[in-house]
Amino acid sequence: MELTMAHWLYLAGICLIIITMLFRQNVVVPAIVMSFLVAWAYNESFLAGIHAIFNASLTAATELFDIFLIIAIMTALLRSIKSIGADEQMVLPFQKVMKNGYLSFWILVAVTYFLSLFFWPAPSVPLIGALLIPVAIKAGLPPIGAAIAISLAGHGMALSSDFVLKVAPGLTASSSSIDANVIGEQTLILSLIAGITSLTVAYFMIRKSIKGPAESNLTDWENSGDQEMKLNTDESKVIKGKFSKVFAFLVPSVFLVIVTYVVIATFSEFIPSIEDGAGASLVGGSAVILILMISLFRNYKSTLQEVSDHIVNGFVFAFKVMGLVIPVAGFFFIGSGELSAQVFGTDAENAPAFLFDLVEASQTAIPDSVIITAFGILALGMISGLDGSGFSALPLIGSLSEALSTSIGIQPETLASIGQIGAIWVGGGTLVAWSPIIAIAGFAKISVLDLVRKSFIPVIIGLFVATISALLIF
Repeated sequence: MELTMAHWLYLAGICLIIITMLFRQNVVVPAIVMSFLVAWAYNESFLAGIHAIFNASLTAATELFDIFLIIAIMTALLRSIKSIGADEQMVLPFQKVMKNGYLSFWILVAVTYFLSLFFWPAPSVPLIGALLIPVAIKAGLPPIGAAIAISLAGHGMALSSDFVLKVAPGLTASSSSIDANVIGEQTLILSLIAGITSLTVAYFMIRKSIKGPAESNLTDWENSGDQEMKLNTDESKVIKGKFSKVFAFLVPSVFLVIVTYVVIATFSEFIPSIEDGAGASLVGGSAVILILMISLFRNYKSTLQEVSDHIVNGFVFAFKVMGLVIPVAGFFFIGSGELSAQVFGTDAENAPAFLFDLVEASQTAIPDSVIITAFGILALGMISGLDGSGFSALPLIGSLSEALSTSIGIQPETLASIGQIGAIWVGGGTLVAWSPIIAIAGFAKISVLDLVRKSFIPVIIGLFVATISALLIF
């Protein structure tokens, strides 16, 4: 087919965004500018380019709003839990079993992974960091070991699959016809493979530095720096009571039941499979009910105001985390025929599909090798994660995976899953110092650059093993 100026501008936009990521700069401005130029060239109208800036972001916001909503609700629930002191009660059982540094490492992994599946790592890290890191250090685990355990388990293993909230799979599948549920299932398996591999390597790397349990471990660590990071909770507003213990048990129990149901429904025929998106709505609806119950038990007179405040704060957090994804996703949506129709205001049959046209035109230059393509998608995902988000280029990864899969005879979901774990393991916060792992380093009172350096070898090995496993399993 004949490529137009709009096609070349779209390709230039992709390259520009990747280069911008490599230079550790924000990609929002390049995405906006290139959306304007592509639309201008395609419609041969300056005014159409201006319209596209708004329409692309509007289309992206419409497509991704369910993702923003679930993040806001789960963050609101976490704030609600903190308001009654149930957060401390939730982790108390783990404090009693952290007898030595060896156990502490794996307990931090387990707690972080479980909480991050439901609350995401960013809002969960303050809870884990403030309450469990001191206990782990007292038990003999070095600060760098505690930070690595939390980083790889939360920002790597849990976030890269995002199996419960399904934000990442939804983004990856958003600009293609790939099934988000299949991506979720495959990334769950690959993230566990990558996580278990990287955590095992990391454990043996820090094992010799683990000390015996001693109060002096904690004293030395507390005197190692003046920086203190605290929970974003006003302690004077925390109201504790008998209900704190009740909800400390009830909240994790509810979500344990939900995740058990989702897993059984997904991988067996004992119960009916859940519909697309039903998992997130089940979690979100249950979270809202829990927020209402907590507010009623805390202070029924202020329930109306408190619930509203928690929801508002949840949305503020959601847009801080995901807001910048909108204009970037808007640019990548232009490359999809179905979504570009909404941006340009045309019917789907006549809408441009720039990305697929480019891939089709370059088929002869793309090696028909499953291994090369798989590791190429992995590399693209890792490069896209250099912006410190890990989410902004997921729509591109999904589109490329669908376009490349037909020529090499592999499922597009498999390629998309490989690209997704690469993007989020790097950008979600294990190998990028300007990502949310800054908070982890702060709680552990270590240099964030040291945390990245110590994580590099385990993460690379984990992603390599996961990619090979994907080709063998799927």
